[in-house]
Amino acid sequence: MIKDPSYLYLHKTKELKNRVQKVYEILKSCTLCPFECKVNRIKGELGICRSGSKAIVSSCSPHHGEEPMLSGTKGSGTIFFSNCNLKCLFCQNYQISQEGLGNEVSDEQLANMMIELQNKGCHNINLVSPTHFVANILGALEIANSKGLKIPIVYNSNGYESLDTLKLFDGIIDIYLPDIKYSDNKTALRLSAAPNYVDFNRPAIKEMFRQVGDLVIDDNGIATKGMLVRMLVLPNDLNGSRDSLEFLSRISKDMWISIMAQYNPCYKAIGDPEIGRKITDEEYRQVLKWAKELELNNYLVQELESSDIFVPDFKSTDPFK
Repeated sequence: MIKDPSYLYLHKTKELKNRVQKVYEILKSCTLCPFECKVNRIKGELGICRSGSKAIVSSCSPHHGEEPMLSGTKGSGTIFFSNCNLKCLFCQNYQISQEGLGNEVSDEQLANMMIELQNKGCHNINLVSPTHFVANILGALEIANSKGLKIPIVYNSNGYESLDTLKLFDGIIDIYLPDIKYSDNKTALRLSAAPNYVDFNRPAIKEMFRQVGDLVIDDNGIATKGMLVRMLVLPNDLNGSRDSLEFLSRISKDMWISIMAQYNPCYKAIGDPEIGRKITDEEYRQVLKWAKELELNNYLVQELESSDIFVPDFKSTDPFK
């Protein structure tokens, strides 16, 4: 029998309401992400994320292109938030993340989106780029719980997180889906304008794992709780794959890792001498070999357009068999 999401308990005990009040106070001098802009977003002051006191949503719909244990048969209920605290040169969703495409919504409207996705049969609520809208998300969850929300919550993040913010989600988030973008701070600064990315990302991943542990998958192949880490392989190994995999292996050999081959130069990456091309078969295969050498038990692979790399069922993690 599947256990109810833990946020339902926090709602009953009024702890969720207390956290909503706490995080809205933080917006008066915002420190929700590592930039700690300390602007008063309640009064409309804008920091790095260019967002005020209301959430900005670009889209809300079932998504069938996420990892299999998230999309399942009925889709992952994705809510794409606009703006982002990073400035990735290669962002494929730059119209949303950098140009702010989307509409402001109230917490009530955000809650109704969650309920609508649940009513459509989605396996979870997938919050994409949620960090700067923590206050609105918690406020919406408080409302949505009263309306019968009962499916897992996915925190789909770029991995550039504040520990204090993540602790506000302890007992609320069921599934953490962070990126591990880089293993080198200088590269992170150049490609994503993220100061000290590694110094924030790795403690954040440890905290997420502390909260939810290894991924739990039910008999239908659907994730119900735990962590899945995404690693996008970049040309010239600019993401530092081996070092990142070693870090993750030290946390848990059973950690689920999505090793992504889908990099395609777009936005400001076009024409860049280092990242202005797709990755090669050889570059991707090398990362898979490192995962095998490190004896990682659970990793997902993708197929390259030009290669014969096998895309395994998500329970089969050795693409070389």
